[in-house]
Amino acid sequence: MVIEHFRPGAAQSIAERFQLQGRMLPENVTYFASWLDTAGTRCFQLMEAPSREALDPWITLWDDLIRFETFPVLSSAEFWASRPL
Repeated sequence: MVIEHFRPGAAQSIAERFQLQGRMLPENVTYFASWLDTAGTRCFQLMEAPSREALDPWITLWDDLIRFETFPVLSSAEFWASRPL
């Protein structure tokens, strides 16, 4: 899970870059879905990558406009299957 925090005043620049260049993800990263908060200052994205480091090239392309938080997540089924009862 990736949470993007838009830097103050950057929303228009983010929209323009996205329209011109797309998401610009590395080949080994898969985008599934995203949601924005109602204020338009944060974007929550669900992605799949082989490692956290696989996101670094993408983060570097956007970090002038966005501050990133990344969280490894599992589906509920994966989480509970990995825990002994």
